[in-house]
Amino acid sequence: MKLSELAERLGCRLEGDGDVDIVRVAGLEQAAPGDVTFVSNPKYRSRLSATRASAAILGPPSGDDPPAPCAVLRSDQPYVAFAHAVRMFARGAPPTRGIDRLSAIAPDAIIGSDASIGPFVTIGAGASVGARATIYPSVVIGAGARIGDDCVLHAGVSIREGVIIGHRVTVLDGAVIGSDGFGFAKQSDGTHVKIPQHADVVIEDDVEIGANTAIDRPAVGETRIHAGTKIDNLVQIAHGVSIGRRALLAAQVGIAGSTVVEDDVMLGGQVGVTGHVRIGKGAMASAKTGITGNVEAGVLVSGYPSLPNREWRKTQVLVRHLPDLKKRVAELEQRIAELEEKLAECRTPDR
Repeated sequence: MKLSELAERLGCRLEGDGDVDIVRVAGLEQAAPGDVTFVSNPKYRSRLSATRASAAILGPPSGDDPPAPCAVLRSDQPYVAFAHAVRMFARGAPPTRGIDRLSAIAPDAIIGSDASIGPFVTIGAGASVGARATIYPSVVIGAGARIGDDCVLHAGVSIREGVIIGHRVTVLDGAVIGSDGFGFAKQSDGTHVKIPQHADVVIEDDVEIGANTAIDRPAVGETRIHAGTKIDNLVQIAHGVSIGRRALLAAQVGIAGSTVVEDDVMLGGQVGVTGHVRIGKGAMASAKTGITGNVEAGVLVSGYPSLPNREWRKTQVLVRHLPDLKKRVAELEQRIAELEEKLAECRTPDR
């Protein structure tokens, strides 16, 4: 692809030779002639001078930027332009449309036009798969489940019975959507009786769900992932949880039952959220945070139990000084004891 064409398709302003051929997208250090690279973070701008790329996607110019050694594609959102460029140059043959003879599809299941159903796929009674959906090998779609248009379900995905998935949803390998919520009632003899988990799970449009993630169904009500949310690998979303629009959940996040996560929330890796709490719109939690109560909108929290980030950072400074503080306290206690002993001696009448 000519650089001028790439610039037009990305909506970037071209600075340099538009006749250069671009064959792939590469990182700053790995790029070679014929590659386009990118810089979105200003702290990496100095590394651009050593790149061998034929072009670079950059943000708006600033007065202290060193000159680029290659052609430049200017964008107000360079990281977004990079994402679109990667998509343009992504390799891989498109899946074959049609139904593989080794699949097992219930007679009353509905398969949309131009869908691709791979080998060893099982689709239950009354289920439906939308137009242009791609279902990779060994996917199981339960009875009555509904899969929207242009969805992609990768190998080994399990969509349990009755689950509703919107349009343009991607589910990566091994994820389980609609698994039983963890619900048990303790009986008088100490044993536990299972609470049947048969209510709804709804995944709205444009959601991505990472590999080996589990999203549980509740006994009553619904578990819902709203439109545009992106979920990383190995995430656990319990029964009755509501995740808002455009939320970002990193790997190994765990959210307990009946919690509400509002729009635009970002949870870092291994964040744990207790049940029956609300995380306000636009709130963020840094990695390994333990959220045990409600979080206000727009707040960044850290630590366990979670605190506003600024407070948590202050506590961590104190934690590092605890050994010295312990030693000083011990020394002061010893001095106080010695002074009290001397004071007692002074008060004792002479014999």
